[in-house]
Amino acid sequence: MADFAGWMALVATCVAAVMTASNLGVRVTGWGFVIFTVGAAAWVVVGIATDQTQLLYSNIFLGLVDVFGIWRWLGRRARISDTAQAEVARSTLEDGEALFSIATLDGLPIKAKDGEIVAYAVDALAASSGGRISYLIIRLGGVGGLGETLHRLPWRATRIADGEVKTDLDKKAIQRLPVAVAS
Repeated sequence: MADFAGWMALVATCVAAVMTASNLGVRVTGWGFVIFTVGAAAWVVVGIATDQTQLLYSNIFLGLVDVFGIWRWLGRRARISDTAQAEVARSTLEDGEALFSIATLDGLPIKAKDGEIVAYAVDALAASSGGRISYLIIRLGGVGGLGETLHRLPWRATRIADGEVKTDLDKKAIQRLPVAVAS
C-alpha cells in the first residue's frame, strides 16, 4: 500500500506543480491545488505506513495549505473572475465601446498590422490619477523567459478585440519600441 500511495503522491504532486506554475487561469490553478491535496493525502499515507513522522506532519501542513489554495482559487478568485466576465459581457460605455478586464491582459497575443503574432502582453501601466493606461509592457522573442526582451507599447497604438491586442504597427516598428528595463 505504501508503494502505491508513494507513486500516486509523486504523480499528483508533479501534475499539480505543473498546473499551478503554468498560470493558465483561475480554474486550472484551483484544480492544481485539488490535485496537490490528493498528493498530500497520499504522502500522509506513506508517512504513516513507513513511520516517517516528518513526512507525515509536513504533508498534513501542506494539505491545509492546499485547502486554502482551493478556497482562494476555486472559491474567491473564481467568483471574482466570473463577476468580471459577466460585467464585461453586459456593459458598454456611453459611446458604445466595449469594456474588458485589465486582469486578462497578461499573456494576450500582440498582433502586428499584418495579423502576425509578434509579442505577448505581460503588464499595463496606468496613471495613478484617473486610471488611464499609458502603455503595455510586452515580451518579444526568447523561450521561457530566456532571450526575451521587454518593450513599451503605447496604449494609443492598441485596441483589444477577440482576446488579443491589435496594433497598426508593423513587426519592425514593434521591435524598435523602447525597451522596458528593471533598475
